[in-house]
Amino acid sequence: MPVRVLIAEDLYLLRDGLVHLLQAHGCTVVAAVESGPELLRGLVELRPDVSIVDVRLPPTFTDEGLQAALEARKRVPGLPILVLSQHVEQLYARELLADGSGGVGYLLKDRVFNASQFMEAVHRVADGGTAMDPEVIAKLLASNSRHEPLGRLTPREREVLAAMAEGRSNAAISQRLYLSESAVAKHTASIFAKLDLAPSDDDNRRVLAVLAYLNAVK
Repeated sequence: MPVRVLIAEDLYLLRDGLVHLLQAHGCTVVAAVESGPELLRGLVELRPDVSIVDVRLPPTFTDEGLQAALEARKRVPGLPILVLSQHVEQLYARELLADGSGGVGYLLKDRVFNASQFMEAVHRVADGGTAMDPEVIAKLLASNSRHEPLGRLTPREREVLAAMAEGRSNAAISQRLYLSESAVAKHTASIFAKLDLAPSDDDNRRVLAVLAYLNAVK
C-alpha cells in the first residue's frame, strides 16, 4: 500500500514540489494545506501515515504547525509527524518527543540534500521510527548534556546514540564511527541498560532509547 502523506507548508512552490516528489516516489498525498487550522483538521480527519509539517504556518507564523501537530497527537496518539523546518526549535522538538510514542522526525530544509535521503526519512517516520537531522541532535545534546539519563553514558555511547537518532543501523554506525559491528552492539546494549530499557524487540528499544535521549530535558 502507498504511504498516505499530508503536507503542511505555506510556501506554494515548496508545497507543490513536495507533492510532486512524494507522488513520484509512490506516495499518496491525501492533502496539502497551508495553515495550522487546516493541518489540525486534516490530521484528525484523514489520519495520514505520516505528515510533513513546517513549524511556522499561518495565521501566526510562530509555532502554528507544531502546535497543530502536538494537538493532533493528543487526539490520535502516535500519529507520525516529520517536521521540515528552517531552524532548530529545541523546545518544539522536545514537546513533539514528550509522549515517547515514536513516529517523529525533524529535518532542516537546507540540509536535505537529495530525494533518497528525504524519502528514507518519510518511510522511517511512517513506520514508527525516528529521523533526526544531526544538527538538531547536536543542539539537543548540548542542552541535555548535564542531565540524567544522558549523564550515565560515556562519550562514545553518546556518539552511538546520536547516530541511532539519525536512524542509522549498527552497520552504518560501525562505518561512520570506525568501530566493529560487535563493538557497536556492545555499546548499544550498554546504552539500553543505562537507560533502563528492559529486553524487548531491538527496533522498539532503539526508538525508546532515542526518545529518552532527545527528551531528557523538558
